[in-house]
Order: sequence, then structure tokens, then C-alpha cells
Amino acid sequence: MKNQFLNLNNMSKLSLILLVASSCSKSVATLDQPTTTSKLSARNNLAAVADSATLLVDVNYESGTKNSGIPDLTTTHASADSAEYVVSSGRTGDYAIAHKVVVGDSSYFSDNHWRSEAATSQLFDEGKYYNGDERRFEASFLLKDWVPYTSAWAANGAIIFQGKQNGGGNPAWYLNVKRNTITFRLPYANIEPKIINDFRPYINQWIDIRIDAKMTTDTTGYYKVYYRLQGEPDYTLKWEINNIATFNQTVTGPNPSGYLKWGLYLPASQPNSTPPEVPTRIIYHDDIKVYRLH
Repeated sequence: MKNQFLNLNNMSKLSLILLVASSCSKSVATLDQPTTTSKLSARNNLAAVADSATLLVDVNYESGTKNSGIPDLTTTHASADSAEYVVSSGRTGDYAIAHKVVVGDSSYFSDNHWRSEAATSQLFDEGKYYNGDERRFEASFLLKDWVPYTSAWAANGAIIFQGKQNGGGNPAWYLNVKRNTITFRLPYANIEPKIINDFRPYINQWIDIRIDAKMTTDTTGYYKVYYRLQGEPDYTLKWEINNIATFNQTVTGPNPSGYLKWGLYLPASQPNSTPPEVPTRIIYHDDIKVYRLH
């Protein structure tokens, strides 16, 4: 049985092994700041580096309930009974959460979009982060019977994991199922590297994502994005960027904060489009975790 929600005051330091790519390809994006560097990593031999990390939030659904036994965890706002449901096929335990959206059925429409998502927005101490915080965000997901992209379908993306920012507007970052790839998009900086070049061989398989980040309003922030495919023992560092403002600068406020959302969010999807939308999308999530780094 996996641990449930962890109290920050009772936490012990955990020493984790972080795998860092030993060789990377050249920069794939350039920002206005001349000192910003980014790189996209191929699958390489990795060198192990020890990091200090403290587990703050563990959403693992082993309670068998939609809120994972965490009273303040936000669940879907969609009204359909099947918009969010527990499945008995977890990533590492007995259970996971499923989110479903049927474009054109109003019971899957909430908060002005076709979406069904969970969030840590009400976990004010452990589930939120603020300017200067260094965090590790982890999630596992499974694209359930996902219909691959062809020219017969609309090419709109599906956001499945995001660092949402208080105050509205675009998230600071999000994981995007885009055509037949999975990308990591920074809307403010207009950067979108591919993390999974082609997910089609991995439909109905678990994929693990790890994002290390320093969330800042100045250019001292960073992102490191890792993935691990089902059956692989270790994470692969796929992409990283340094010397970047990681909070969305278009969202105003003196003390920005952010939180995690996961599920299905189809921001550009419309019923009766030409070409048509894939009408039904389902995704599973499990083992959503937040760590404090350093």
C-alpha cells in the first residue's frame, strides 16, 4: 500500500537518485535573454547524481476514491458520472484515476472548456509553490485506447499535466499530447520540445514523467524534464533549460503561486469541426507527487 498524503511537519529527508544525461544535443530554442541555455537529450548513458528531496504530496489513489483520501484535493468539475472514475489498474498499486472527455456532450464541459481534471490548488502548504521554490513534479499516465492522429482528425492538442498559475491565464508549463507526440510547452517563452517523439507504440502503457524546476519571476529559474517508459528501470533526461523566468510573466501579482493539474483539458477542441475531433478521449493518471528540492 502506498503512502497517502504526507504532512510537511512530519517529513524526513529522502535521498533520491537523479539521472542526468551525460551528453545532449545542441540548443533547440532561443529566448530573448542571451544567457538562457536549453538542450534536448537523446537516450544516452546516464551518470547518477544524488539530490536531496522531501516528499510533500503523494496522490496515489490507493484509498480507492476520486480524491485519493485527501479531503482538499480538487476533483473534476464536469458533471458526467464517467468524467472521473477510479480504475483497478494502478501504475504501482491497485488503483489509478481515469479522466474522460466527450466533445459535444455538455456534461463533459466545465470551466468554459472541454475538460476533466484534478488539482492541488486547495493544498495551500504542500500542494502549492511560490517564487524561488525548487520542486520536483512527478506523474504517471496511460493513454487509454488513444486514437492516433491522422489527417482525418483535427490536430488539436490535449493537455494532460500542467503547472497552473493562480490568477488565470496560461499555465507556466504543461505536458501536451500533440498529434502523435508528447511535448513540454512553456507558453510564455513559446518553447515546446518533444519529450516523447512518437507515443503510438506506448498506447495503453504507463509513461512516467519527472519535472525538476525552480519557479522564479527572474531569470534564475530552470526546468529539467525526464521520462521513463513502462519496463525501464531509470528515468531519461530529455530536455533542460536554465536561466529562465519560469512563472508566466503575463499573469500579474506581487507574489505568484502555482499548483498542479492533471487529467484531460482540450483547449481548442470544438464539436462539429472540420476535420472532426476524436469524440472520446480517456487517460489514466497515478502517483502524482510533489517534492521539495534542496
